[in-house]
Amino acid sequence: MSGLLNTVVNATLISALYALVAIGFTLIFGVGGVLNLSHGAIITIGAFMAYFVTGVLGANIWVATLAALVVSGAFAAVLYFVLIRRVQHDPITVMILTLVTAIVVEEAVKVLVGTQPRAIPSLLGGHLAVMGGIQLNRVFAFALSWVVIGALFVTVNYSRTGKAIIATSMSTRGASLVGIETNRMYLYTWVIAGALAGLAGVFLGSIQTAGWAMGRGPLVLSFSIVVLGGIGSIRGSLIGAYIIGFLEVFTVSYVDSSLSGLASLVVLVVILLVKPEGLFGRELVE
Repeated sequence: MSGLLNTVVNATLISALYALVAIGFTLIFGVGGVLNLSHGAIITIGAFMAYFVTGVLGANIWVATLAALVVSGAFAAVLYFVLIRRVQHDPITVMILTLVTAIVVEEAVKVLVGTQPRAIPSLLGGHLAVMGGIQLNRVFAFALSWVVIGALFVTVNYSRTGKAIIATSMSTRGASLVGIETNRMYLYTWVIAGALAGLAGVFLGSIQTAGWAMGRGPLVLSFSIVVLGGIGSIRGSLIGAYIIGFLEVFTVSYVDSSLSGLASLVVLVVILLVKPEGLFGRELVE
């Protein structure tokens, strides 16, 4: 019974990180109608930025986390300005450009850092004296992920900029007619998604390790999550993250650890065949 409870707790904790990654992925599609295949590479950038700041510059993990947020958001902004803005209404071209960007980032990390996994310091040390001891770092990452997700919900639903983003997601032309600078809304969306990915990279790197290909798994999971929840739906991404997260953890724990990632792919295929619009259709917020 304690083993099952531990599995449920682990699934609950890791699913919050999956949600953090998937929300950024679905925001870009919900607003711009394109898929950002470099999203996983931005996770890698965030993780290795934290590794560089702590391991090379000797700063603490909190400074490193802030640096990861800023650099990841800035990278997404540059990516949008330099490459995406020119072709943002051509989804296929955007997919190709972001895929190439992801490959370049991964190869750069391999050249600069090597292929060996790197450890990132925990944001919070120690253990909770329950169920054999749960790392406080994992609990803190879970809690902070939900704080960030909650802040994003409030910002998108109640701020002037958030409402402009919603309007842009509904109709670019309509938003332009009422004076909204749609390109600026696209930029904001890319920056937010990049910052979320960078933060997730720090969390994942501190819980596990940072590696040059660490963003691939979360990218595949994100795609499965947003298709399950409904591409463009934040609420769907949250629910989908927990469904996929629990499936992943239970598959690894009770079936075979080598099947990691298989459950999400099976769900992806089933949803595409049975209910391609996902659980909540295509929407930005509810």
